[in-house]
Formats: sequence, structure tokens, C-alpha cells
Amino acid sequence: MTLVTTTIIPIRWESGRLDILDQRLLPRQEHYLACAHIEEVAEAIRTLAVRGAPLIGITAAYGLALAALSATNLVDLAKQRDLLASTRPTAVNLFWALDRCWGMVEQLPVGADMAAVADALLAEARAIHAEDVASCLAIAQAGVPLFPAGARVLHHCNTGALATGGIGTALGVIRALQADGRLAMVWVDETRPLLQGARLTAWELQRDGIPHRLICDNMAASLMAAGEVDAVIVGADRITRNGDFANKIGTYGVAVLA
Repeated sequence: MTLVTTTIIPIRWESGRLDILDQRLLPRQEHYLACAHIEEVAEAIRTLAVRGAPLIGITAAYGLALAALSATNLVDLAKQRDLLASTRPTAVNLFWALDRCWGMVEQLPVGADMAAVADALLAEARAIHAEDVASCLAIAQAGVPLFPAGARVLHHCNTGALATGGIGTALGVIRALQADGRLAMVWVDETRPLLQGARLTAWELQRDGIPHRLICDNMAASLMAAGEVDAVIVGADRITRNGDFANKIGTYGVAVLA
């Protein structure tokens, strides 16, 4: 598979500060929140300035590392961990990342100072981030062979760099199709009610120079009837062991049409 990249950087660690691309302002404005305190990271997660299950987990891991820089002891740090955990009660990746990071803290030598704790947490956050980058690439590699050459793909939700640590999940597959010269068009569902497709997916595709057209959700049927759609790819908020999954409003309708 051709090297697949994106120009979009939703979060970045900058010498004791976490910069978060404020997704509430997209697509009209690209603005990074410079978070120097854990309360700012928590607020960014709570208010959807940062979103997407994998990216929320990565952000929480960096947030805990940030908290460790100013925490005086582990009791204080545990309170900051609980603050992050309270931001999105349904975000599975949030709790998974925090539990993983805290488990690493518990493995440090007894009496380790907070500087060592902060260093270890930052290393763990970077590892979680790198693993998600690799996961996105693996999904893309697995997905590309499922699509015909010259594919016209309908995409629902936002599943790209704005939701993950890398090139995206479903949108990562689309980026890989583009890199391999196998993509003709992406039909972008607006994805109501929060317009993740119209505000975020379309912006990502435009930013990376990928051919696309934005459609209102109820145009999918007419496009399929006209033979303009070769394949559908969507996000998945939850996946069961047998392959069933749940996703944003409108996904079921697209599945029935497909």
C-alpha cells in the first residue's frame, strides 16, 4: 500500500502544554487551545472541542501527564484523574486510557518522585498515541482491497484524523484509496444532528485534496438509485463480537439502502 498521510494534527504536546484543535470552530476557523492546566483539557473533552473515541482516550492520557507536572503527590494526581473521568461518562476509550496510565503509575518503584511519574505518564501517552496511528494504518491496509478501482464511496459520520490519533478509521481507508489511485469520489453525508460530515469530514477531505461532494442525508437513496455509489463506509461507535455495530443517527438507513 502506498504511504498514507494527513496534514491534520488534532492534538500536539508542546513542552509541558497540550495544544488541542478546537473542533467546535471548524470548518470556519482553525484554532488551537493551548492547555497548560488539567482543567482546560477536561473542559475541552466535556464541550466537544475534542471528540472521537480514540482521540478522547489519547487526549486523556496526555491530560494525565500534564496534571502530573503540577501535582504534589499521587493523591492529588488521583483527583485530577477523576476529573478527566467525569468529562464523558459514556466514552469507553477515556476510561481505558486512564486505567492503563494509572496501572503504569502503580508499577513505578515505591517512593518515585512526581517528576518520574510525569515522565512515565508522558511516555505512556505517546505510546497510546503511536499505537492508534498504527491501528489506523492497519485498518486502511485491510480495507483497501474491499473496494473496486475508481470507487465512488458514500461516507457517513466523521471517522478521520479529527477522531483518532492517525489517518482515521473509515476515513483512513478512503485516504488509502486516494493514495493508491483507486478513488473517484467521496459522497459525504451531512450526518445529522451534529453535522459531523458537513462540518468535519468535508473539511478533512478538502484539507487533504481528496475529491468529494457534500450531500444532505436523504439524498443517499437517489444517488444509489442513479448508480452513483459503488460502496458505503461508515463509523462504528460500538462493535459486538459477532460484527454487529452501532453508529450515528442515519447509519441504519444507509445500511438498508446499501
